[in-house]
Order: sequence, then structure tokens, then C-alpha cells
Amino acid sequence: MGNSQNSFRIIHPHAAGIDVGSRSHLVAIDQNKDNVREFGVYTNDHLQLIDHLRQHGITTIAMESTGSYWQTLFNALQQAGFEVLLVGGSQTKNVKGRKTDVIDCIWIQKLHSLGLLSGSLLLSDTFQQLRTYYYHRQHLVQQSARYSNKMQKALRLMNIRLDVVLNDITGQSGMAVIEAILARQHDPEHLVSLVSVRVKKSRQEIGHALQGWWREDRSAEATTLRAAGLTRFLPALRR
Repeated sequence: MGNSQNSFRIIHPHAAGIDVGSRSHLVAIDQNKDNVREFGVYTNDHLQLIDHLRQHGITTIAMESTGSYWQTLFNALQQAGFEVLLVGGSQTKNVKGRKTDVIDCIWIQKLHSLGLLSGSLLLSDTFQQLRTYYYHRQHLVQQSARYSNKMQKALRLMNIRLDVVLNDITGQSGMAVIEAILARQHDPEHLVSLVSVRVKKSRQEIGHALQGWWREDRSAEATTLRAAGLTRFLPALRR
């Protein structure tokens, strides 16, 4: 019974195991500790790692999905033509007595060579790009809304009540008025002329809302917020 594990059939004879780290990656091409190599995380290090695997006839690789550190190496290995299996830590970590990264990568190599690992479900490259764009857009919308609220507060503290007469100060009319205010155009009649006729509030009420108490500090604050550019991007992001 003690030697039963030696009877397991090798499924992937040309397998490697990689222990992914934040500063370096450890690569095992077999069960010999002396053959474990450590590579850095830069692009040139990835290229050296790929050459190392090719020199030893490796065709399939298992690596742990550690944080987000695996992603660039995973993509580089796939583009280099290797079969790459991304495995969760639950498949490789929960073994009593394993304590070092060297042993980790050797253990991953062993499990992979025996066909005992199952890869994580990964999105195609197209869907990964779409997901990146989606989350980036969500981030911009959130940040734009945050800066928009700060802009609204800066105007309100000068008693410019765009928020009362407009549903959205980052709409076309609101941004036109804000641009004029930041250009030191404070005449209420001129500011009213920048507001769309489709706005339900009367011209008179809009004029009252745009007659404020001008302060240099609040104007400077609003200018800084405008310079961040986020209030400009919000209308486009919402389309």
C-alpha cells in the first residue's frame, strides 16, 4: 500500500508545474528539486521561461491562479503554443506537510503529469476584453458621478441652483452653463440662453437659479473638478 502511488499511470509525460508568485515564478519540469528554476516577472523573464520549457520538451503546463499574477504569464504561455491548465489553490494546497514554493511547483507538476488536475473555466480572449471594457466603463461612470456631485456642491455653495432647475447638471444644458461659469461668465441672462428650451422650468425661474454669490475659492474648486475631466466624460459614458 505504501508504494501504491508509484503505480499511477503517467498521463502527461511532458508536463510542467508552475508556482505563481508576485515577484517570481518557480517552474518544475520533473520531480527533481535540482531542476526547479526560478524566473522573474518581467516580459524578458517570461521569454526565458518559455525557452526553458521548450528546451526540455514541455508541451503542457499547470499553474495556480494566484491573485491576478498568473494572467500575463498565462497569456504568454498560450501565445507560445503551450497547453496551459489554470488550477485553483484548493486542488494543490491542501496537502499536509507541504511548506515551500519549490515543493509546491513539484507537487503541481506531479499532479498534472498524473492527470489529476482540472482546469478553471476561462473566458475567451474576446470576452475577457469585453469584460475589461465593461468594468472600466463602470469605474469611469462611478468616478464621474462622484466628481459631478462635488461640482454640484461647489455650485450650490455659491447658491447656483442648477440642481433645482435641471434633472441632470451633466447633461448638455448643465455642462454648457458650467463651462460658461468657469469662464467667468456670470450674467444670468446669458446663462439662461444656454439652457435648452425643452427644460420644463420657466426662463424666469432658471434665471433666479443662476443668480448666485460668486466666490473665488468655490470657483477655483469647481475649476479643479472640471479639470479632472470626469464631468465631461459622464454624458458620453451614459449613452
